[in-house]
Amino acid sequence: MIVFRDPSEVPEDFGPSAVAIGKFDGVHAGHRAVIERLKADAAASGARSVAVTFDRNPLALLRPELCPENVVSVDRKLALLGELGIDATLLLTFDENLASQSPQAFIQDILVGALHVSTVLVGEDFRFGHRGAGTPGLLRELGPECGFTVDVVDDVYVAGSERRVSSSWIRELLTEGDVTTAARVLGRPVDVRGEVVHGLKRGRELGFPTANLSETIDAFVPADGIYAGWLQDHDTGIRHPAAISVGTNPTFDDVLVRQVEAHVLDQDALDLYGHDVTVEFAERLRGMVAFEGIEALMQQMTADVHAARAILVTDALE
Repeated sequence: MIVFRDPSEVPEDFGPSAVAIGKFDGVHAGHRAVIERLKADAAASGARSVAVTFDRNPLALLRPELCPENVVSVDRKLALLGELGIDATLLLTFDENLASQSPQAFIQDILVGALHVSTVLVGEDFRFGHRGAGTPGLLRELGPECGFTVDVVDDVYVAGSERRVSSSWIRELLTEGDVTTAARVLGRPVDVRGEVVHGLKRGRELGFPTANLSETIDAFVPADGIYAGWLQDHDTGIRHPAAISVGTNPTFDDVLVRQVEAHVLDQDALDLYGHDVTVEFAERLRGMVAFEGIEALMQQMTADVHAARAILVTDALE
């Protein structure tokens, strides 16, 4: 996938293109449905398939006090879009200039001028341009004179739920630690990626060595607690079953920031320091609690490892 970070980077001979526009935060099941429609529309008309998105949530500029945490980082968003097989993504810098641009200028300068758009795909609630004055209705109104059609994509619902798929819902689920439902809404596993760094080595002292992820990771971290999941080592390509801890270790009360730690099952001598890894959350086992003494903590950690192993063996057999 080609990534353009400014309309001026798009070659003059690029296009025609079918374009889907949105924040695409999380690249969830709803976004994936849009991208599948985009690819179908592009294939039917012989156009390039292009996602147009932004380098931040517009609220970060317009109403920072209301701006939620991103489900994924910008780089992760681009990687996820690339995995879906589209031709290109135009990543727009949402700054004062873009925020003040009229809907008509957005259409003429970006969609028509840079991308030579033939089809535009948006959701029914999509807004663009200064003060959100641009709507799907305006796109339909201007489409014929600008040479493009408009395809408004319906909301997507998870089977058995009456709530539409959204990044807001995913944040709520992750805040509750419900990684199982969040994975269904995302249309992919809940995971975070980072580098394994040195920690306090307390897990090793207790007989449960962990791979500690750096503070810089690429996605929204689920609620504090213990999870069954997987550790994918990108340096070796090996995927290990793991019991995962998220939190500040309240039993010892000496960890100042939330940590993601993964204890690889049955691999106590594994050296992962400096490795690039993805920690994937399969199911939450329990919340994070403070134990009265080391013995009680070790008994619970043993039980957590057994519970994680039972869940992961079942998942592997399905």
